[in-house]
Amino acid sequence: MPGWLPRAMVLALALYGCFHLGSWAFLQLIGLLTNILIAFFLALAIEPAVSRMAERGIRRGFATFLVFIAVLIASIGFVLLLGSMLAGQIVEMVEEFPKYLDSVINWVNQTFRTELSRVEVQDSLLHSDWLQRYVQNSATGVLDVSTTVLGGLFRLLMIFLFSFYFAADGPRLRRALCSVLPPARQVEVLRAWEIAVDKTGGYIYSRGLMALISGVAHYILLMVLEVPYAPALAVWVGLVSQFIPTIGTYLAGALPMLIAFTVDPWYALWVLGFVVVYQQFENYALQPKLTSRTVDIHPAVAFGSVVAGTALMGAVGALIAIPAVATLQAFLGAYVKRYDVMDDPRVQGGRRARRGEPVASRIRRAVRSRAAG
Repeated sequence: MPGWLPRAMVLALALYGCFHLGSWAFLQLIGLLTNILIAFFLALAIEPAVSRMAERGIRRGFATFLVFIAVLIASIGFVLLLGSMLAGQIVEMVEEFPKYLDSVINWVNQTFRTELSRVEVQDSLLHSDWLQRYVQNSATGVLDVSTTVLGGLFRLLMIFLFSFYFAADGPRLRRALCSVLPPARQVEVLRAWEIAVDKTGGYIYSRGLMALISGVAHYILLMVLEVPYAPALAVWVGLVSQFIPTIGTYLAGALPMLIAFTVDPWYALWVLGFVVVYQQFENYALQPKLTSRTVDIHPAVAFGSVVAGTALMGAVGALIAIPAVATLQAFLGAYVKRYDVMDDPRVQGGRRARRGEPVASRIRRAVRSRAAG
């Protein structure tokens, strides 16, 4: 047996073990890495505001604290406003539920020639097996729901802490990163950081603009239907649909439908139809154009990056896909050599003229051939 074979086998086994150890560690830390990635992009989003306040003499840590306090106050106020509104509407809906149930039963009796009554329907629902199983499952799942809520709050706190450190210690972080790189690489890193701040800010601006347009459109619909709390509902739809990826649209549309149902059940169907139609308009017409202008990427690339980000990282990938791709595209664009485009009709979608024959001659020949035909 060759003398190098045992060493090669030991080295192969060591590499195999290191690979599995690294895979296990990555799977264990993927949640933490995802939170750090979200915190990093959140820090990039508030970087312009923090830098402006720091330029005016405010300490960077205190400026970051003020930005987070402003965001926190606005979020809590918005949640409390909608919570009080929703609680009142739920109470009203519960009080009016017997009337809605009577109207539905009357419609069923008239349409299908039945003789149902509200008492029979209520008794059948209360004594049904599926309702009892649902109550039992809900009782046993209270602990799971509490654990999920506490875990979500802990994750949110972790993201805010990391983003606070990234934003407050941004200059120190950049200095520490550049200290281990040669001067040429330091310039590239600082340029990439600046591009990331610009693109993330542009993405947040585009999302805010789409939230404004969505809020105005839904406000007009709710005002036409005379749904109560139309301004608050419009703000809810605009913010939730734009800043909560994947499920934000459904969460945003559910609340206006619920409030519209308390006014007239048919109004809920109108709201549902409008939400679906507007979502298609936003996905295929509004969002690609706005993101291509503010983030400076092609609409097809913006749409594809969201799909790819969702496939790779779920809701988090959908949220950060566009600014990440825009940053990468702008950074790599500095290293791609570009040339002047030749004057050729095919560039504009036309066809190349025949050699030796002017375009005017071709037009006259085509006209004569049609006249002769």
